[in-house]
Amino acid sequence: MSLLALTAVPLLTALAPQASTTEAPSDLLTLMDVFELEYVSDPQIAPAGDRVVFVRRSMDVMRDRQTSKLWIADVDGGDVRPLTEGEVSESTPRWSPDGERLAFVSTEAGSTQVHLRWMDTGQRARLTQLTESPGSLTWSPDGRWLAFTMLVPSSPKPLATLPSAPEGAEWADPPRVIESVQYRADGAGYIEQGRTHVFVLPVEGGTPRQLTHDDHDYGGSLSWTPDSKRLLLSTNRDDDAEFQPVESDVWELTIADGSLRVLTNRKGPDRSPTVSPDGTLVAYLGFDDRRRGYEVMRLHVMSSDGSDARSLTDTFDRSVESPVWAADGSGLFVSYDDHGNSYIAFVGLDGSIEVLAENVGGLSVGRPYTGGAFSVANNGRFAFTLGSTSHPADLAVGNRRGRGENAPQRLTRLNDDLFAFRTPGEVEEIRTASSFDGREVQGWIIKPPHFDPAQTYPLILEIHGGPFAAYGPWFSMEGQLYAAAGYVVLYTNPRGSTSYGDEFASEIHHNYPGQDYDDLMSSVDAVIERGYVDPERLYVTGGSGGGVLTAWIVGKTERFRAAVVAKPVINWISFVLTADAYPYFTRHWFTGYPWDQFDEYWKRSPLSLVGNVTTPTMLLTGEVDYRTPISESEQFYQALKLRRIDAALVRIPGASHGITARPSQLIAKVANILAWFERYAPAE
Repeated sequence: MSLLALTAVPLLTALAPQASTTEAPSDLLTLMDVFELEYVSDPQIAPAGDRVVFVRRSMDVMRDRQTSKLWIADVDGGDVRPLTEGEVSESTPRWSPDGERLAFVSTEAGSTQVHLRWMDTGQRARLTQLTESPGSLTWSPDGRWLAFTMLVPSSPKPLATLPSAPEGAEWADPPRVIESVQYRADGAGYIEQGRTHVFVLPVEGGTPRQLTHDDHDYGGSLSWTPDSKRLLLSTNRDDDAEFQPVESDVWELTIADGSLRVLTNRKGPDRSPTVSPDGTLVAYLGFDDRRRGYEVMRLHVMSSDGSDARSLTDTFDRSVESPVWAADGSGLFVSYDDHGNSYIAFVGLDGSIEVLAENVGGLSVGRPYTGGAFSVANNGRFAFTLGSTSHPADLAVGNRRGRGENAPQRLTRLNDDLFAFRTPGEVEEIRTASSFDGREVQGWIIKPPHFDPAQTYPLILEIHGGPFAAYGPWFSMEGQLYAAAGYVVLYTNPRGSTSYGDEFASEIHHNYPGQDYDDLMSSVDAVIERGYVDPERLYVTGGSGGGVLTAWIVGKTERFRAAVVAKPVINWISFVLTADAYPYFTRHWFTGYPWDQFDEYWKRSPLSLVGNVTTPTMLLTGEVDYRTPISESEQFYQALKLRRIDAALVRIPGASHGITARPSQLIAKVANILAWFERYAPAE
């Protein structure tokens, strides 16, 4: 299929430098280089700390899909090799407690099943014949059981009884009757009716045993007690759970009889429970729900019976994630983001925090979002995804002892083959004082390859989504392709971004869009002051929350020659009544429902400013986006057309909110954005 078939308007063009009319150097990144990218995810270090199994992700140009294979590496960086073979997708590698076996999920049988590999012989076996995909695969400490979660479909009684079609007749599909609160989810489509439950499976194989059975969902992580007799999990068992989008508690599930005992009880999420090695303590993540858009996630510990709960990170103004107990029970390894970077740290039971590694990221190949993955061995050695501005995630290892020969070491260089003949743009950090209140705003500049400070270049302001999220010093294929086309690319973390603490993120609570607009404009001005950006050639784009701000910007200023608004919210009233997570948005982003708080919703809607827009604006959204439905983009497009403003609507067939899930979709997005900007470039 041609890339043109993915778009609604013929805007697809090749990358071409904007700052010069000379022929592009051959070492520039090209659209097809998207298919050459590889990266590491889900690194799992062996209990002994000597080997790491990881998922190696690459792009299949013929199937237009990401592929995932299991690879293994020694911690000294030697003997990096594939662990499994075949044209299948493999993921979720999990070591047995003794390190002699590896459980993982594979599509080898044509469906998603749990497999087991004996590490000494390489023999493998399929353990399950599941009808749904398993999640949260977790070994019992005695090595006899695997616990997992899985959807159990249900078949509710139909609303109406319809007559049967005559034999051979071709009737239309029957109606879909919806009565649940959560009936569709972005990326998954219309939700299959049923509940997610917990199962245990003998490692020798056999029939999985379902442990939970009621009308509640039991998803998320699972943690065994040391005696392998109980599991800890997180769920919301309230009758109106669907109207409480962040509420959950930690529960203890007894394997023998499936009985449940609640261990926490407060308003807010208590999740990701993990039992200490001696079984006396339980660590978990949570916060008190104040119905705000952002809260700092705290690390807590309590006694195994639920008593004596306390927070270990109350004085640490950053959200922590992924708690893992040290083998000696002295504390926990966690990850956190700070000023756009991602770290691994050790939190002692006294609340002390020791930073162990930085640059833990590189999993977001398209745009430079924060976030990485890690695992810990019994000896304190850990494996993690190592990212930077010059490459996506590679495999690295570190050690809690930390210095000298134990300092973190990079083990793979998966993209060196590509960058041996392609030159990415250099990335520079920038910090700017906001014109609104002087608050510091952090950002990054990607310069075109072979950058010449004596020239002037066009600039693209690229805005992150969320809005409670953050960009950082990470590789961005989209940004690099813009730079290869001759643009200076600016991306920043305006107020509301995470990784700067509670107060900074909460600046946009019930105030979005707001002064984040001033932060963005101040950063643009700061780059212009450097002298190598042409103020007559400014362009702006962003997706999701960045799409909201892009649409807001063109309603507030005429400085940008063209804009691309990707998967936006245009009208908060229609958005909260069509988005998949509507109980969350109405509860945490606004003070009430739109029919009670009409003015609050409207004054924050970019549609309220559409009468001011003169900037040529393109809308770009996936046709099955259920997070920011395409009807939002259609409203803005049609409003612009009614006002005779140059506008285009690019619909990506089959794409959800993750609009670049397939490599060709990332290519189509970048190519259409560049073509739109090129159309409105000033005459030479």
